[in-house]
Amino acid sequence: MKRRSQVGLIHTLHLALRRKLGLQCKFQSSRRPTTPLGSRVLSDPSKIFEHNMWDHIQWTPEQEQLARQKAEENSSIKVSLEDQVKYDKDASVYWDKFYRAHQNKFFKDRRWLFQEFPELFPNRTFDWNEEVEESTSNSASPDQAKLDPFNKTCAKQNFADTVQKTNLVEQTKNGKNVEHTQDRKRTDMWKNSQYFPGIDFTFRIFEVGCGAGNSVFPVLDEICNPRAFLYCCDFSESAVELVKSHPSYDPSRCYAFVHDLCNEAGATYPFPDGSIDVILLVFVLSSIHPKRMQDVINRLSKLLKPGGMILFRDYGRYDMTQLRLKKGRCLFGNFYVRGDGTCVYFFTKEETSNIFISAGLKEVQNVMDRRLQVNRKKRIAMHRVWVQCKYLKPPMKCLS
Repeated sequence: MKRRSQVGLIHTLHLALRRKLGLQCKFQSSRRPTTPLGSRVLSDPSKIFEHNMWDHIQWTPEQEQLARQKAEENSSIKVSLEDQVKYDKDASVYWDKFYRAHQNKFFKDRRWLFQEFPELFPNRTFDWNEEVEESTSNSASPDQAKLDPFNKTCAKQNFADTVQKTNLVEQTKNGKNVEHTQDRKRTDMWKNSQYFPGIDFTFRIFEVGCGAGNSVFPVLDEICNPRAFLYCCDFSESAVELVKSHPSYDPSRCYAFVHDLCNEAGATYPFPDGSIDVILLVFVLSSIHPKRMQDVINRLSKLLKPGGMILFRDYGRYDMTQLRLKKGRCLFGNFYVRGDGTCVYFFTKEETSNIFISAGLKEVQNVMDRRLQVNRKKRIAMHRVWVQCKYLKPPMKCLS
């Protein structure tokens, strides 16, 4: 009886703690878990195969040590220096082959973005901190003040792709060739040196490394604010073509373009610095050579408006993907090349913090997301590790 009462007390305290933390108490519920990082916690190991994913998995020191040993083992044989240069130089070629081979069928659409990154919704109140709320409500930054005349001047203009879309509709209705008209209108707009696609929108999102659009189209589907505009880029031409050819691609709300983050010398963005509200950087930085990561984040931070934010998610150290890599795939450290020639890096919280803070950004979130992914059919469980971060560009008054 005493034993039963102790178990009951522990159970009551456990439920009370979960309610205080705002976590879900019924693990069998079909309701979507709350953020951050979900709330489906495995409290009873016998129920492990009831769901596909369990959140907030705690590793024992023994598990950590075994993972470290496995990573050291598969890193013991390095890729030759000659091949390292090849994989670095031809990175875009390998990703281009990847998207030509897999099209848009390899990755799933990222519907989880809106759970973890509510900042993507421009019609919601951001509560990053009081400093940001005060800066956005009481004063306009100098960079934004420079853009305001552009917005007023070009508010009545639509960008070129919208004109093209409208003219094509007219051509279908009237059976007339109006190609010369749309070309003239497009040329007139681009003659305006102050014009850029999305200039007459007040909230701008930029996804870096858009791939086949697995974030692009969920974002476009969910954002209802007519003043929101989405830019997206990838250094794979095949990936960008997949985005543009998608039936949901809407040039009046989205602008996709080819861009190599690692080759900024001769490349420009189709929008000015200080014009982006949110940058989405999901499973992209890990594909870049570590020696270039800092320069990439430094450049991206310049694109943000004061008070803007980078939303980051990528592979964490000792993720299942790293531990499954074979010997001879390690380029150096925790940077590897897959069998298809694409590269991947596995981060720690400390590394991501150093990179973003060194770029002048303020840390809002930096967490290691450890989950247990379950294959219920094969009855196996796999440890997944991701790093999720949010970094803010301080308002101008803080910079000064």
